[in-house]
Parts: sequence; structure tokens; C-alpha cells
Amino acid sequence: MNVTRPPSIGNLRGLDAGEAARRLAANGPNMLPGSSPKSLLKIVAGVLVEPMFLMLLVAGGLYLALGDTAEAIFLLTFVFVVIGITLAQERKTQRALESLRDLSAPRALVMRDGEEVRIPGRDVVVGDLLVLHEGDRIAADATLIDGQLDANESLLTGEAVPMTKLPGTGENRLFASTLVTRGIGLAEVTATATATAVGKIGEALAATEEPPSGLQQASRRLVRNLTIGGLTLATLYFLINWLWNAQGLLESLLASIALTMAILPEEIPVILTVFLAIGAWRISQRKVLTRRVPAVEALGAISVLAVDKTGTLTENRMQVAELHLEDATFVHEGADELVETFHEVVEFAMLATPADPFDPMEKAIQKFGLHWLTGTEHVHAEWSPDFEYGLSPDILAMTRVFPIGASSQHMLATKGAPEAVVDLCHLDSARAQGILDQAESMAARGLRVLGVARGRWQGKTPPRSQHDFDFQFLGLLGFVDPPRPDVPAAIAECRAAGIRIIMLTGDHPATAMAIADEVGLSERPDVITGAEIDTLDDQTLRERLRHVDVCARLQPVQKLRLVRLLREDGEVVAMTGDGVNDAPALKAADVGIAMGKRGTDVARESAALVLLDDSFASIVAAIRQGRRIYDNITKATRFVFAVHMPIIALTLIPSLLHWPVILMPVHIVLLELLIDPACSIVFEAEPEAEDIMQRPPRALISSPFAAGNIGIAVIQGIGAAILLLIGYGGMLGLGIDASQSRTTIFIALVLGLFALILANRHPDHSLLAHSALRNRWLRPMFIGIVLVLTLAIGVPYLRDVMGLALPAWTSLGGAAILLVVTFFWLEGLRLALRLFGRSPLSSVSREAP
Repeated sequence: MNVTRPPSIGNLRGLDAGEAARRLAANGPNMLPGSSPKSLLKIVAGVLVEPMFLMLLVAGGLYLALGDTAEAIFLLTFVFVVIGITLAQERKTQRALESLRDLSAPRALVMRDGEEVRIPGRDVVVGDLLVLHEGDRIAADATLIDGQLDANESLLTGEAVPMTKLPGTGENRLFASTLVTRGIGLAEVTATATATAVGKIGEALAATEEPPSGLQQASRRLVRNLTIGGLTLATLYFLINWLWNAQGLLESLLASIALTMAILPEEIPVILTVFLAIGAWRISQRKVLTRRVPAVEALGAISVLAVDKTGTLTENRMQVAELHLEDATFVHEGADELVETFHEVVEFAMLATPADPFDPMEKAIQKFGLHWLTGTEHVHAEWSPDFEYGLSPDILAMTRVFPIGASSQHMLATKGAPEAVVDLCHLDSARAQGILDQAESMAARGLRVLGVARGRWQGKTPPRSQHDFDFQFLGLLGFVDPPRPDVPAAIAECRAAGIRIIMLTGDHPATAMAIADEVGLSERPDVITGAEIDTLDDQTLRERLRHVDVCARLQPVQKLRLVRLLREDGEVVAMTGDGVNDAPALKAADVGIAMGKRGTDVARESAALVLLDDSFASIVAAIRQGRRIYDNITKATRFVFAVHMPIIALTLIPSLLHWPVILMPVHIVLLELLIDPACSIVFEAEPEAEDIMQRPPRALISSPFAAGNIGIAVIQGIGAAILLLIGYGGMLGLGIDASQSRTTIFIALVLGLFALILANRHPDHSLLAHSALRNRWLRPMFIGIVLVLTLAIGVPYLRDVMGLALPAWTSLGGAAILLVVTFFWLEGLRLALRLFGRSPLSSVSREAP
């Protein structure tokens, strides 16, 4: 057991805002050395080793060797364009990640101008007064000046046993980045940033590099395999041109480079990097901070949402609503006075509560007591406990022991779960059952109930257990915490989306069921308690969980067990938590969600997501965004593979058929400049589908690179390629010269690129059914395509470099016909897929890669 003395916060004002600002400007932010954004040099170096970039350099060099200076200059100019686009995308991603790091930086509760203020940890300065509670991560090196703490300093010492900290002793030093595991206290900051102990030994904890997500790893494997296959095919293509078509060595090499550029899907890594980073930033706009970007992937797969009641489903606005003695009742609402009969139960509830509590229920007790008892002999602000017994899994009650005078006499004040307090009082069965029935009746009305008892003890060495004291039962306190008004609609949305909600709470079963009924959480009348859970083996409990949505009187270790069993049963589990003891369960869940307002630092650091407003509705909004992000990654991936098919075919087939070349490296580079923004801007900004929260959750192992998704894309692209090749062959057969034929096909291909964008935006709807206004980037994309096409054909220099010609009316008519036929092909394929139940989105919803 540990003594906990509340700090005398009211006597200290801390720094004023102006002085704090001056010190911050003079000494710099309180940040440890960490990873910094990529430098310009690193970004450029990254571009230099990209296969597409290397292909550009080689192709430019070959054009120079062939004497085609214009083509060489054109290609090498695009080297700088590629670097510019990469820099813009990298900066956009970096800004999103930096904003997330700013949000996720540790926060500190300090005294400023006599008031408690929560500020970013980086704004803490020397001289600040830190207000520390259990679960807080200490923001800077400090000296404890009041209260008492236990701190886990394993980060510095390697010793897992917490160290007790006492003011005015040699054990009063606190260190940055260590964790308060017990108690409360007030500490004065003595060092910040690199002047702290952890800074001096070079610990870089302020920022970390995100590991690649599962999708990013899968994409790298895919790109690597396609690169190997593409290079193999390009080598064969080079040999065919050189040996079979009798082309020159340099011309054959140039043709094989064009094919390699057509095959490489270098857009895939860009899609994932941009979509996940910007997606995490978008989710933060819904008051949900993504601490680990890979969690964005799992959001759309959540099938079970395990939530705490207090503060998540309810407003966490605790207030004492009722007092119940065994023979009397007091209702707070509308009351003018608290009669003497109830003074004792309130007095001992206050004594059993720290003077500066962190828990909302304890704050409600102090507020209620000071409201009704101030000015009476029942308020003992000057009393300080000699020792106390905290809550434990065995006894859901806490006892504080106060000395009486100079003798060995002590006063005991206890509060806790009614059944625990009744047990401590050693009542006869009839009286105990009467009190528990009363508590059950209160809980059934949605009240959270605590029992209160008093006792006396004489001695110097405290017993090991609260059971060794003699207590007198005083009464029951009923707390009201109304449900958040937006919760019923959010729960209904989850249920429509196939997401099951399970309540995990330490409350009384009747209280939990009353709230569950009020918010529409479950239609099942059953509830399981922590005591019952301990009697069941894993298999029995797993089966029981399939039929129960409310779990009450839980201990943190039981939450961890439930999360593991749900995952073993094939569920994708998201769990909310706020305490130090919730950290293991938060880590064990597929998506751990910590409370941002009332959660401890250790809970936030264990979680993948942090609710900035502690609202259940924000979780549902994040799930909606997660599904949207995954949908858009799927759409963009499908577009990339679809658009590469005609580029590959128009590069490869003419050579095999001894036709004039259609696509050269210059054409492919120009197409890539259109494809990249289509992927990273247009599809990223695509609004969510109307039915996004009416679908069941996708499988966690599903992938945009699944055969179903890529297969549909390949069919789309091959169909478009066949139409273009037929058009090209027909024009050549009619005697139209190669440059006019190439121009016709190039126009149809570039405009067909936009048709593929439309075909993959909303595959369950007609290509033109959705207004362009729903995606603000769609219209600029179309204007950009038309502008690029106009410049390529209208500017003589560019037209000559690309081997194009000013199109005749017949060429424009042919391009229009090909474009219309391509639209019909894509729309017909979409209808056929729907007819056979193969919607592109549903084809990957439960499909593994």
C-alpha cells in the first residue's frame, strides 16, 4: 500500500502566460531529438533510383545516340518534371504526417496564472508547475514539491519496479518520458528538451518513422514481381525487334524501354503513401487522431466495436443524483436542503475520495459534498490519510485510513461497488440482500451506484486486507451520467454496417443494461459479469460471447481476455480504453482507441487511434472514413491496371504485326503525367459511396491487389486496347498515313483515359450518372487532359517530337467513334458484371490477396 497526499494546488499559481512565452522563445520547444522530414536532397536521390526515372535517362541517351536531339531534350526535360511532381506529392504527404505528429505529441497539465491548463508537451518550460496524475507521461525533468507518486523509470534504468517519489527527500526527482503509475503530485520543471536525462543519453522519442503498412508491403511485392516480369518481357521484345524485325540495335533497345515504361505500375506506391497519409489527416478532422497510419487500413474491416460506457456512450458528466439509506431516500434534483440524516454518508464518501480527484465520479462526490456540507463539521479538508487500500480485482472498494489525534486511533472511510462494501461490512444475509436489492433497483434506472461505509481501527501496523477491519454500512450513492445525444444514431449506423457493438464496463449489470437499452445498443436481454467470466473456460466463453453484447463488472485483465477470444473467433476488434490497465487490451485489439480527454498518456501511447473528443460518434465517423479510404485505394488500383493495358498493347502489338510504331517513350511519359494526378488527387478526393455504411465489413486480409479487382481492371483495359488496335489497323488498311493514324489513336487513348476514370469511380452506377460536382478534382482533370492533348497536337515542336500530325476531319471523326465505342464497352462490361453479381467493389470485399 502507498500513501497518497494530494498536492496543495490552490496555493500555487505557476508561471504567467507572458513569462512562459518568453522562456519558450529563449530556450526553444521541449522536444527530444527525433526524425525530421526528408530533405530536398533525399527526395531527389529517391527519384534517381526509381525504375521509371532510369528508363527516362536511358531513353534520352539513346535518342541522343540516334541523333534525335529534339526527342532527347523532350524526354530529359521531363526528368525535372518528374522530380517536381515527386516533390509536390512528398510535401503534401509530409504536411499531413507533420500535422498528425503535432496532434499526437504528449500533452501536459500545468499551472498557468493560477489555473490548470493542458498544453502540448513541447510548450512546457523551465519553472512550469506540472500537475501529475496516475497514467501521465512526465513531460520534462522536474522536482516533486507536493503529493506522492510512483514512477516507472524503466526507460532510463531498465528496472520495471516503480520508484516511490516523495517531496523534500532525495527521491523527489522526476524524469521526462517516464510514467506515473500511481498517485498525484505537483512538480516544478527543472530541465526540458535535450537538457533532460533522457535527452542527454540520446533517446529519440519525440517522433518515430512509421513502419510500412500491410498494403504497402503487399504493393512492394507486387511492383517488384511486375518489374521482374516487365524486364523479362522487354528483353524478349528487344530480341524480337533486333533479330526478327531486323531493326537496329538502338531502335530495338528504345522500343524495349518503351514497353518497360508501359508495364511498370510505379503509381501503386504513390497511391498507398498518399492515400494513407492524407486519409489519416482527414480522419483527424473528425476528431480522431491516427497515431499509427496502418490503423487506417483496419478501420474498414472492423466487425466488433468493444466500447466502455462512461464517457464514450455517455457524456462523462457525472453528478450525484440520489442518496439511499436503508430507510430513507434523497433526490438531488429540485432539493432545497440536505437533511442531517444524510450528512454522514456524504461525509464519509468525501473522506474516501482524494481531495483533488481525477475520476469523474470522485469529482462528482467532492462537488456534491462541498455544495451541501460547506459550513458544517462534516467537511475535513485538513485531514490527510496515513495510508489507503486501492481498488483490486478481489475487492472492488477503496479504503482511506485517517489518524485521530495523537493516539493510535484511526478513522476508516470506504466506498466501492455495493456488493463489495456490503461484504466488507459482514452483514447478515437478509440485511445484505435488502441493500443489494435497493442497489439493483437504482441500477435498473440507469444510475451508477456506490456503497459507503465507515469504521474505526486501533493499531500501528495496518492489516494486509480491508477484510480485516470492521465496517458500518452507511448508504448508497446513485450517479447519473446521461447518454450522449448522438450515440443512438451512431449505433444504428454501426448495426446497419454489420458492426456489432459490445459494452465492456465496470458498472453494475443493471446500470449497463439500462444504458444499453436507452441507446439501442442491443436487442439481447442477456448480460455477462466479470465473476461469471472467471468461471468459464475459453471455449465456453467464446461461445457465450456470440450471444451477449453487455459485459459488466469487468476488470482490465478480463477485457484483455475478451478481446483475444473475439479475435480468435475471427472478428476484427476495435476497443476503447482510458486507463493504465487498459493498455494491454488496447494493444491486443486490431484497432486500439484511447480517450483523448480523460485517457491516460500510457493508454494513448498503446492505442492506434485517439478520440480527441471521447465521442462514440467520432469512432463511427472514423470507420466511415476508413471504408472510404480503402474504397478509393481499390478504385485507384483498378484504374492503374486498366489504363496500363492499352498502353502495353499499343506498344507491343504493332511491332509484332510489323505495323508502324504507335507509342514511343515520349508518348508514355506524357500519359504518365496524366495518370499520376488521376491516381493521387482525383481518386483520393472521391466522395464516399452512398451505401458505404450499409455493407458488411470487409475481411482484414482482403486486398486491392486481389485477383477479382485486378482481373476486372485487366478486362477493362484489354477491351479498350482491342478497340484501339482494330481502329489503327483499319486506318492503315484504308491507306491513311501512319502519322494521321497515330494521331487518331493517341487522341482516343488520352480521352479514353478519362473514360476509365469515370468507369472506376462508382462501378455500380453508369459512367455519367454521378455529377462531376461530387468530386471537385474531376472537372480540372478533364480540362487538364484536353489542354495537354491540345498542346501536344497544336504546338509544332511537340507535334514533331511525338510523330503526330494536325488531325484531319476524318481523324477527329475516327477518334470520336473509338471514344464512343470505348464508353459502350466499359458500360456494357459494368452491366454484365452486375448481372453476374461481380461488382468490382464486392469482388474484393472478402477476397484475400
